[in-house]
Amino acid sequence: MLHQAKSNLLSIKLWIGKRLFGQVGQSGVRIRPHRIIKGPYVHHHRDGLYLELGYINGIDLQAAWLGGCLSQDQKRHIITEVSGYINQLRSLEPPCKGIVSSADLEACHYHRIGSSTFGPFNEHAEFHSFLRRHIRIEDSTQVFSKEVTDCHSRWYRSCFTHADLCPRNIIVDNGKVAAVIDWESGGWYPEYWEYTKPHVSQIEMPEWYEGLKSAMARYDVELRAERTPWRQCDQPGIPLG
Repeated sequence: MLHQAKSNLLSIKLWIGKRLFGQVGQSGVRIRPHRIIKGPYVHHHRDGLYLELGYINGIDLQAAWLGGCLSQDQKRHIITEVSGYINQLRSLEPPCKGIVSSADLEACHYHRIGSSTFGPFNEHAEFHSFLRRHIRIEDSTQVFSKEVTDCHSRWYRSCFTHADLCPRNIIVDNGKVAAVIDWESGGWYPEYWEYTKPHVSQIEMPEWYEGLKSAMARYDVELRAERTPWRQCDQPGIPLG
């Protein structure tokens, strides 16, 4: 009876989790076998894979950083840890070249693009066209900027990306990274995506952003290319009119 009760309780937990954290779970499935980032555990159940989300000691990096809880050495160590995790994610092989998709190769979700899902895309050219609201690449310099044309004409690797690696999604404890949370937007994106996304809504943590710039592969042209459409073509996933 006790075993049956535990089994029923697990089934209820999984039923709730499937509806609340489906995309997060797929990201966990992707990264957990590679032992990359501290995060939720993946369980095999009779009808699929599920996450068990546990309590994590610590506070988010934004609160710790702005609250004066970290020494300069601890700040540098956290930046090194986070950049190392990013590099490990980038080392994962994509299922096919040029794909832009969620972790389970389905539609993506990213709040900066819109409230609805988008994609998946088989190649970056399709994704970049979507970001331009399908304005022709031949016209993008005139409409946006030369950086947009250059960026959207280049070839990039598809890398596994958290896509929302902001300080509030990094949990720290005793001056070290305890976990990275909120993988809802995680998936396969062009290689510059992890670098440019933290600049969408910067907070007053200049040391953090400068530290990341020094520790990560930089994509400054791509960042400038994104900033123009942000101003002229905000949230391209939301239909006009």
